[in-house]
Amino acid sequence: MPELSEHAFGEFYRAHARALWAYVYRVSGNAADADDIVQDAFCRMLSTEASALSEEERRKYVFRIAGNLIVDRWRRSQRELSWLARLRPPVELPAEHDDTVTRTLAQLKPRERALLWLAYVEEQDHQEIAESLGLSRGSVKVLLSRARSRIRNLLTSGRLVARA
Repeated sequence: MPELSEHAFGEFYRAHARALWAYVYRVSGNAADADDIVQDAFCRMLSTEASALSEEERRKYVFRIAGNLIVDRWRRSQRELSWLARLRPPVELPAEHDDTVTRTLAQLKPRERALLWLAYVEEQDHQEIAESLGLSRGSVKVLLSRARSRIRNLLTSGRLVARA
């Protein structure tokens, strides 16, 4: 298979890099990580036979790569945090740095944040989300429902959402 031409890659990058960065940033919560993950996702996509894919298939593929990289980074950070927690007690931030919504979202697993982002920000349907995350359509329905329920419970327990 021929490689993706420099021009075609440039057009693809310009069309999708911003949306991919926003997705990664919202899921990871860290701009530097988003920069690294987006760069790595596009580099990994280039090392495949992406020219054989349609524009939309490439878009879904690069989102899937980024999602996998987010999970890998999250797992690595959890191991590091666990190790650091054994060495020293956690540090409490002053109240003026409290961001309840960010903390609530941080309580979700990366996959839950990814599902919610793709559904509500990227406005992808269940099939598109399934292709982006490498899941079945039925799994997306169930996992998205659970993610919505979990964020609702976290927000209502924090009294951020009024019940009707």
